[in-house]
Amino acid sequence: MQFIANGPDIPETLLDAHEEGRVVFFCGAGISHSAGLPGFQGLVDKIYEFVGTTRTPVEEETYNRAQYDAILDLLERRLPGQRLAMRWGLHDILKPKLHREDATHTHEALLQLAKDREGARRLVTTKCDLIFEHIARRRKNSQSFNSFVAPMLPIPKKSRWNGLVYLHGRLPINKNDDTGLNQLVLTSGDFGLAYLTERWAARFVSELFRNYIVCFVGYSINDPVLRYMMDALAADRMLGEIIPQAYAFAECQAGQD
Repeated sequence: MQFIANGPDIPETLLDAHEEGRVVFFCGAGISHSAGLPGFQGLVDKIYEFVGTTRTPVEEETYNRAQYDAILDLLERRLPGQRLAMRWGLHDILKPKLHREDATHTHEALLQLAKDREGARRLVTTKCDLIFEHIARRRKNSQSFNSFVAPMLPIPKKSRWNGLVYLHGRLPINKNDDTGLNQLVLTSGDFGLAYLTERWAARFVSELFRNYIVCFVGYSINDPVLRYMMDALAADRMLGEIIPQAYAFAECQAGQD
């Protein structure tokens, strides 16, 4: 993977590929920080606050290892009502502060960058908040798009994909949609289903990396499943397979590129 520190350092090969519609931006929680939304650790803290409990010793140990998907799995197993009891508060926890001046600037830029010459838009996010949907409603003509919500994902090929993919699910528009809440990929059990047992997320991601140049934005790639994916693709490359390069935007101080 190559890291891009700032605008002038963007490789020409990446710019050329973007012109040809071969670049897909892969968005993480970092793009929503300006709207006041938490990262994974902050999300865990807010969920514990919502359900009104403290961490058990085992959960504390898991939290200190930064295994946030695993701690949510432990939490929901001991809660009365289990999965839904933990997820009912997500609409309030992930409610963006849209009054902030720069709350949606990054999202709007990504929606524009995700369009190819023919007007098709291909974008992937692992966040489940509704900021993109808010932009689509507010600017219906210029920023409307199709949405693909896990587990109903498209085939990641130009001829079969035009829209925004919510790889780990999306908050239901209707707060009473328990089915939509159950389909969110939050816990280690959810990740196991999506990537190992049912494998719909694994198929999408592996085909995405093979068909497109992927550029990570606002995403630390600390998720163990995606780290395994990147390592597997690197191993394929070492064995002679032709795999497109992946890139990531990274923050740095001036002169420390």
